Formats: sequence, structure tokens, C-alpha cells
Amino acid sequence: MIIVSDKAKERILELKKEEGRTENENIRVSVKGGGCSGLMYDLGFDAILSDTDHVFEDKGVKILVDRKSLLYLAGTVLEFSDGLNGKGFQFVNPNASRTCGCGESFSV
Repeated sequence: MIIVSDKAKERILELKKEEGRTENENIRVSVKGGGCSGLMYDLGFDAILSDTDHVFEDKGVKILVDRKSLLYLAGTVLEFSDGLNGKGFQFVNPNASRTCGCGESFSV
């Protein structure tokens, strides 16, 4: 399961409205190869659900995760920060053994 913080939920709903997204477009979280630590997070809107996707819902936000990415993301908390030290979505991933300085890539 992926948990969504209150601030992340607020920002997701704001982005959905700003970008004119439809109700059936949900958040897709995935893991791809790359970055300075070997794996990178990918976050975006998606309306297509495949047979291998897992669907989670937290605080009214539906999250789509493909089977492969789920192995890396189980128990992850999606946060949003808008403070002086940086702005954007952040992943608090208990499966990551190492993360890069910017927090956008990790390794297990």
C-alpha cells in the first residue's frame, strides 16, 4: 500500500483541477531505472488501468502501481513539501537502502 499525506492529497487535487484532469484520471506511481542511485520514481496522471496494475486508495486519492514497481514501493508514503528547502513531491520509502541527495533516486 502507498500512503498519501494530507499535503500531498491537497496538491494532487490542485494539480488535477489546474490541468483540467477528468475524474477517471488517477495518480500513477512507478519505479524506473536511472538516477544517481540506480532507480527513479515516476509520478503522473493516468486513466488507463492494465491487468497487472494494483489500485490503492488513501484519503480519497486513487493510486495505480504496476506489479514490478509495487515490489519497491510497498509501505511508501507520498509527501509534498512547499517549504524554503525545496518544493515538490517526496517519497518516504522504507525499502530504500540508499537515496541520492536530491531524493529523486534510490537503491534497495
